[in-house]
Amino acid sequence: MTWKKWKTHFEANAKRPLPEVSVEGLSPAQRRALLRSLQIFQIGETGEGRIAHQIDQVTLPGIDADYRAALKLFVKEEGRHAGILARAVLALDGQLLKHAWAAKAFTHARQWVGVRFKLLVLLVAEVIGIAFYGLISRALPGRGLKAALAQLCDDEEQHLRFHCQFFAAQAVNPLSHALLRLAWWPLALAAGLAVLWDHRAALRGFHIGIGAAAGAMLQRVRESARLMQGPATARLRQAVR
Repeated sequence: MTWKKWKTHFEANAKRPLPEVSVEGLSPAQRRALLRSLQIFQIGETGEGRIAHQIDQVTLPGIDADYRAALKLFVKEEGRHAGILARAVLALDGQLLKHAWAAKAFTHARQWVGVRFKLLVLLVAEVIGIAFYGLISRALPGRGLKAALAQLCDDEEQHLRFHCQFFAAQAVNPLSHALLRLAWWPLALAAGLAVLWDHRAALRGFHIGIGAAAGAMLQRVRESARLMQGPATARLRQAVR
């Protein structure tokens, strides 16, 4: 998929109506646990607008005007996700949070490093989002919030591939790919452990084992590492075989 096709993809997504977020069939304990998790994820889906401006100031391998436009549309789609989660929080009779330690950690990581590392942090968030939204949406009763979280999960699937395509373009030689992997694995695994701890109540409330959740996240971490493999690295591995 070229950057122009990604731009078209995000433009089409932006025309979708907001999904229903009705909540039914949950026990009081499930409502409390789910509310806290969605409050935290809602903060995490906001605050990425700065990179949409920074991308215009840098020159990186494999990106063009279509990529820059697609990245800005991706940021808007993340804002749409924040809006959906905000509606879900309110449907659960909760209030929107202003601070959460995990979201703050991601924000600080994005603020103090270059554009490529910021995008790597965003990719970590997509991996975590796919696993969490997928596990919870499958466990939810009813159709409203279940379908809304499933839509978010589907969007994050595409976001993962969008970011991985960017990093594949950055891996212009085996050394650059090795450095990318060196940064990717510790960052992704640390984020996964933090989410498993921070959202353990929601996982427990919907009878989702920590092992199953960890396995889902690890599968996505491995998939992302594979998709980030650049053509130079792929050619080298093929030659070795």
